[in-house]
Amino acid sequence: MGKRFLHNRAAVITVAVVLLIGLIGILAPVLAPHDPYATDILNKFAPYSMEYPLGTDHLGRCVLSRLIYGIRPTLGLALLTMLGTIALGTVLGIMAGYFRGVVEEVIMRVVDVMLSFPSQIMVFAVVGLLGINVQNVIIANVFIKWAWYARMIRTGVMQYRERNFIQFSRCVGMPERFILFRHLLPSITSDLAVLASLDVGWAIINISTLSFLGLGVQAPTPEWGAMLNEAKEVLTSNPTQMIAPGIAIVALVCCFNLMGDALRDVLDPKEVDR
Repeated sequence: MGKRFLHNRAAVITVAVVLLIGLIGILAPVLAPHDPYATDILNKFAPYSMEYPLGTDHLGRCVLSRLIYGIRPTLGLALLTMLGTIALGTVLGIMAGYFRGVVEEVIMRVVDVMLSFPSQIMVFAVVGLLGINVQNVIIANVFIKWAWYARMIRTGVMQYRERNFIQFSRCVGMPERFILFRHLLPSITSDLAVLASLDVGWAIINISTLSFLGLGVQAPTPEWGAMLNEAKEVLTSNPTQMIAPGIAIVALVCCFNLMGDALRDVLDPKEVDR
């Protein structure tokens, strides 16, 4: 597995880029050239320079510093959302795929209902119902996305539940907990890794969209979607304000999507003999 990963250039590059971006976000207080909250109205819309590599915004704040600090909420909230959805979806998906019967019917009917509504509309409805703050944004995304995970994981579990090693464990009287956590869960780990890496991009877009619409991270906190929200107010007079956060969102989402595709190739057992 390790050799296959190292031989897959796309996997190595995308994972390295994601780790580098995460490290930059962690070291933001050290790497950011200015205080992201410090305003200087007399220096607003300053052009690119050595002091301000990406210029300043409408309040004279350093765009590069806000971009660096914005990694924390943008990537951090996306990862937190992904962990919540994958945890809930995995538990319910394994239950539905392994126990079948009434348990499967109840879970899958709820999944069908959840997936019958447009996800973005449901997110807006949940945020509007619970109120505008970061915690409710995460809750809304987890509440909507878990159903998709549950269906995908149920399909994977059904492929393994009749395998010989599962049947043998049943025959020798191993407890259900042992079968679930020692056999089934490790068997679908590769599928979970691919789904998670692909889904982080969705979470980044969703959180940035909510912040852009004023329903997510609120000013003056530096977050890429919120930066786009502030930049749209001066779109006609200073359109360059949208370039930095816009490119950052697109680049990070593309990176996670490419990483998901690369990991799928690395973890796919069919690729072993190629």
